[in-house]
Parts: sequence; C-alpha cells; structure tokens
Amino acid sequence: MSRSGYYTWFKCHERREEKLATYVTLIRSVFEEGEGTYGAERISGVMRRRGHKASFGKVAACMNREGLRSIHNRRGRRSLTDSRKSRGEGYANLTAETDVSRPFQIISSDISYIRTGEGFEYLCHVKDVKSGTVLGYSMSDRMKSELVEQAIRRAVKCWAIPAGCIFHSDRGSQYTSAVVGELLSRNGIRQSFSRVGKPGDNAWSESFFANLKKESVHWVHFKTRAEARQAMFEYIEGFYNTRRVQKRLGYLSPMGWLENGYRENSIMVA
Repeated sequence: MSRSGYYTWFKCHERREEKLATYVTLIRSVFEEGEGTYGAERISGVMRRRGHKASFGKVAACMNREGLRSIHNRRGRRSLTDSRKSRGEGYANLTAETDVSRPFQIISSDISYIRTGEGFEYLCHVKDVKSGTVLGYSMSDRMKSELVEQAIRRAVKCWAIPAGCIFHSDRGSQYTSAVVGELLSRNGIRQSFSRVGKPGDNAWSESFFANLKKESVHWVHFKTRAEARQAMFEYIEGFYNTRRVQKRLGYLSPMGWLENGYRENSIMVA
C-alpha cells in the first residue's frame, strides 16, 4: 500500500470509528431510557422515529458487542382464577367478532400475583385494548371480588369510559360476582368473558402481565407488601403508561399515543 493510500484509509477509519462511537452512544441512550427492557427491534424503531438511520442487524450487532441485552426471558404463568362455577350459558364473548378500531371500545382485565416476603400480593388491572393504557389497578393480600371492583372504580373515576364499552375478562368468580356485574351495568359497560380453557381470548391482559413480570418482578425479591406495591406503582404510572414505547403505537408510549391523536376528544378526566 502506498503512503498516501494508507493515510487516506487512516483518516476514513478515524471518521468511521467516531461515527460508530456516536451510533453506539445513541443505542445505549435509548436502551437506558427503556430501563433495559428494549431489544434491538424496538431500539431501531425509536431511533428511526427520531430521524436516525437504524437497521435491525446493525443495532443488534452493536448491542451484542456492547453487552446490552434485554431482560426479557420466557417464563410460564399459571392461571389464578377459578371458573368451575361458570361453565354454562350466559357468559358471552362479545369480542370475538369485534374489530378494535378506537380507544375505549374494549377494555380488558385480569389478576396476577406478586411474591413477597410477607406472602402473595395480588394485582388486578383494567387496560384499554387499543392504546394499551392501564386505566386503573388495585392490589390486595386477598383475591376477592373487591380487588376487581376497586380497579374498575379507579378506571371509571379517572377516565370518561363511554357507554357501550366492552369489559372483557376470564370467567373467574371475582369477575362473575354480582357486585362486579352490577358496577359495570351502572356505568353502561357491557361484560364479556373468555371461553373456558382459552386464555388466548384475553391475550391483551396476558401480554401485559407477561411484560410486567419480566421487566419488574422476576429476579427481584420484595421483602414486604409495601415494597411490591411501590414497585408496581412506579412501573405502571412511571414507566409503562408514560414512557415505555410500543411498536404498534408507532414507538410512542400508551399515554403519548392517546395525547398525540385523541387529545381533542377529551377522553381523560383526571
């Protein structure tokens, strides 16, 4: 190689290394914004939304070289609710033929548990299917119908949920209780149920809990119930609703997506 050729290569190499370092810094910044929950695909989407060029392959290679790995790992989830008493007629699935095209058309709910040093803490959430926003949630050391009732009351209090909205859940006794049915009816909300043995009918809530467990519960030991409740508040209100971007929302957070496209509808009350 000629002397001039070497120096030309060297200058270009320096510029490439500087450009790569800037690129890696940007990847790390987005990764840290996602608190370690974003993989290469989501980071690529966020970067493109912000006007940067970002291919999945290049982002994945940089992340691998820098040791940046999403905390997501597959882990099973067992059903908590008992539907043995609700296997007959009268528990229609109103979502089966419904095309979800707008916020507050369908809201879904489910219950999961958080292990603590003081015993299981149960979490019930109510989620808007279209935007993914968690509208209300409640926690308790007992898995009773009051757990569901409180989550619904919080959702109704904070959001102007329109009459005719479908509330979808499994057939657990907490959801088929008279008090929950009456509460929904008084607010003009129609109740819908998954088929027996078909958890996929409520995949919206299943996916939320899968993400919550992977991103804020697994590998964490909560000594007290208070610690678990604080962690769930920080995850739902401080991260999931407000900062955690989703590919299907154009790499916006649930609240960001609602505010971006539906501010004029005055959906939010408080």
